Amino acid sequence: MQAGTQAIQARSRPLRIDYVSDIACPWCAVGLWSLQQALSNLGDEVDARIVFHPFELNPDMRPEGEAIVDYLGRKYGRTPEQIAESQAMIRARGASVGFAFGARTYVYNTFDAHRLLHWAGMEGKQFPLKAALLRAYHSDGKDPSKHDVLVETAASVGLDAAAARRVLEAGEYADEVRAEEQEYIDMGIQSVPSIIFNRKYLLSGGQPVEAFEQAIRQVLAEPA
Repeated sequence: MQAGTQAIQARSRPLRIDYVSDIACPWCAVGLWSLQQALSNLGDEVDARIVFHPFELNPDMRPEGEAIVDYLGRKYGRTPEQIAESQAMIRARGASVGFAFGARTYVYNTFDAHRLLHWAGMEGKQFPLKAALLRAYHSDGKDPSKHDVLVETAASVGLDAAAARRVLEAGEYADEVRAEEQEYIDMGIQSVPSIIFNRKYLLSGGQPVEAFEQAIRQVLAEPA
């Protein structure tokens, strides 16, 4: 058994995945769940590490948020009927990879969520917090700009609630988040999710599982 285990480990290839995204982005949830399924399908072929990076679709969003119908109509010129059709498609895509979309009626500011995710990365809990925040907003319709929601979500994944509240109320990591956002804008990132493999190969959008598998196999086939 030990020899077999060693053989499997020898075949595993390290892979860094930088996932640039926003809590408010439904395709970021679809993409992340698709990516997880692709990595699961690849099994021991890959030893992946996912690092999340901030991107704000609505950096100037007012504190109380804005109704999705008004926001998408103003920003993209979509009608309520077009928005309903798009949401139905996104719900179907989410269901196909195990992510359940609920009734999302408002868009909120996500800057504080990104600050908390920066801190969670230093605590070794970035991935579970990211997944929990996506569920809190897209599945449960919670407001990710509210500190009580953020603290509750942090505690649900094992982070210290009092420490999370201190980070939020003290305004910690604001400069770091803004600098990181600007870094990816300067790299040419204009939409999310943007997924970068081994700091070299870019894949954009909420891709199907098969697209992620193919991309990862191609990256792993490159010389080390």
